[in-house]
Amino acid sequence: MKKTAINLLFLIILTIFGFQCTLFERTETEISFWENPVQLDLDEIKERGYIRAVVDNSSTSYYIYRGRRMGYEFEMLKTLASSLDVRLHLIVKSDIEEAFYLLNTGKADIIAMNLAVSEDRKKFASFTSPIGSMGTVLVQKNGPLKVSDPKDLNDKVIHIQKDAIFKSQLCSLQNDLGIKLSVLEEKGNSDFFVSKVNSGEIEYTVVDKVAAMVNASYYNDIDIELEISPKTEVAWAVRKNAPLLQSEINQWITNKTKSGYIRTLYAKYFQNSRNNHYRSNSSFSSLGGNKISQYDDLIKKGAENLGWDWRMLASLVYKESGFDTTATSYAGATGLLQLMPVTLERFGVTNPNDPVQSLMGGVNYLKYLDKFWKERVPESNERIKFILSSYNIGHGHVLDAWNLALKYGGNTQSWENVSHYLTLKSDPKYYRDPVVKSGYAKGHLAVSYVEDVLTLYDSYRVLIQP
Repeated sequence: MKKTAINLLFLIILTIFGFQCTLFERTETEISFWENPVQLDLDEIKERGYIRAVVDNSSTSYYIYRGRRMGYEFEMLKTLASSLDVRLHLIVKSDIEEAFYLLNTGKADIIAMNLAVSEDRKKFASFTSPIGSMGTVLVQKNGPLKVSDPKDLNDKVIHIQKDAIFKSQLCSLQNDLGIKLSVLEEKGNSDFFVSKVNSGEIEYTVVDKVAAMVNASYYNDIDIELEISPKTEVAWAVRKNAPLLQSEINQWITNKTKSGYIRTLYAKYFQNSRNNHYRSNSSFSSLGGNKISQYDDLIKKGAENLGWDWRMLASLVYKESGFDTTATSYAGATGLLQLMPVTLERFGVTNPNDPVQSLMGGVNYLKYLDKFWKERVPESNERIKFILSSYNIGHGHVLDAWNLALKYGGNTQSWENVSHYLTLKSDPKYYRDPVVKSGYAKGHLAVSYVEDVLTLYDSYRVLIQP
């Protein structure tokens, strides 16, 4: 059955029977599981070294713009993770029900999606202190037939995000006004539904007012004036059995509210319509296009030469130079891939500011490192971590760590194991060991470097098509 036929069937059912106002439709067994989440609180999160947050790829949450990770939720989460002294891992989802599932199964620690707090949702999570407030508006096309009174929504079809608070708000509106609404839920975020209204694919949707205002800054033909629900406080969700994490986040919110940080960040993303328009419609944005940089084609050729996913090489280029061909480090490294003078000469780069020469010189160096590590680390996904660390700190230091792992009975084909010894290369006990040939090194910086590149690659991989 085609999707249109399925939607029509749903419409007929909703028209006859109305729609149910429960949050999640689940079996008793599934609800019991959700109401008894895995045991995982702040101490365990700090011990493993990273916190996982669910965000949405949208203009109000998280996206890639010119290679850089941006977004209101993203910047707040990054600052929070820094205050907790852990790294930030993001999980991109638009399905709210799935987000709660990930939270309670321990695969995520925070749902950072500006959730309105409701009694239904409190069954499945605890909520932080409010991080703001959110009103709800109807989005429709401008014109003489636009709805200006909620009563005129009687018998109208409204498309909304699945499991969002908009469903219960529309239920309240229906009951209060004595009207009949047909509501179709499907997966997708606010940007998705507003774009469908703008294209004429659907007549109405309901989204939070902030998202509507951002979208209205670049869709000139939509109307967002009709209020469905007044402002309510919104918050992030954590597991019900994670009181230490909840308390820590609440203290962070209090501090950042008092300092004006949250207000300033809000202004950055939501009160400059011109910047919103550029970021959302640029071909170099994961919201409006599928490009990372102006050098994507060149990077793709280099990645093909390496046998890498081009987005991995793009992550390395961004980490090294931010796609600036004229970038020069304090140590004298230059070009897109920040090659040192001795490396430039070795791989035949005569003009490091030329993007082709710089990129291909770096690719040839990466191929050399790949060959160096191939016998020692045959598995390609592990080997790439050794290559990245070698690119950053030199393969001599990484080989020292490999030899230390070998000496102490570690798994020399595991980056997790070898990186442990790389971090120990600032300790005299280890950098003076007879198996160490390159001496002292701030190995922890190289380990962080690898993590940074891989984290950025994960974002590119999720948000940018191959």
